[in-house]
Amino acid sequence: MWEDRFQTEEYVFGTSPAQFLVDHRDLLQQGQRALSVADGEGRNSVFMAECGLQVTALEFAPSAIVKARKLAAERDVTVDFQHVDVTTHDWPDTYDLVAGIFIQFLGPEAREGLFHDMKRSITPGGLIMLHGYTPEQIGRGTGGPPHAENMYTEAELGRAFAGWDIVENRAYTRDINEGRGHSGISALIDFIARKPS
Repeated sequence: MWEDRFQTEEYVFGTSPAQFLVDHRDLLQQGQRALSVADGEGRNSVFMAECGLQVTALEFAPSAIVKARKLAAERDVTVDFQHVDVTTHDWPDTYDLVAGIFIQFLGPEAREGLFHDMKRSITPGGLIMLHGYTPEQIGRGTGGPPHAENMYTEAELGRAFAGWDIVENRAYTRDINEGRGHSGISALIDFIARKPS
């Protein structure tokens, strides 16, 4: 499905980073090792690289990776783009920051496994940064999957990262314009937590 979706000249979600990353630019510190999970067409990984981070990006759709590499070249930055299925990836490396932005293609059971793997890839004291939709997004027609169980709530994310130092856990609405894929008033959530040292 994702390969079909990305097989177009157009950047489905635009080339600007998610506003979530821009809002939290102060957390993106030069020299950090960062991982962008299910990175898509590169808009978020490229932005992190522009901020001076050493970025690895995981993505399943080859057509998205082609566009992401093109975007990185145009912005004159280096990103290690890897063609992987995040649900079966070995996750051998560790990072100072792991970002999952609109990665709500998995249901609760599979998401639990993905979160487990993402946690393993964060160094002690490192950050998880999650951004996505809440169940209130259903029916808006402005982006996201049609399954409420794939969405995040503040309570669910708090439980998933129990014992971590929660920096932010906030649901809100915002008018976003991120290509045709995300466009209009949206029910969003930002979650940032620091792994215990």
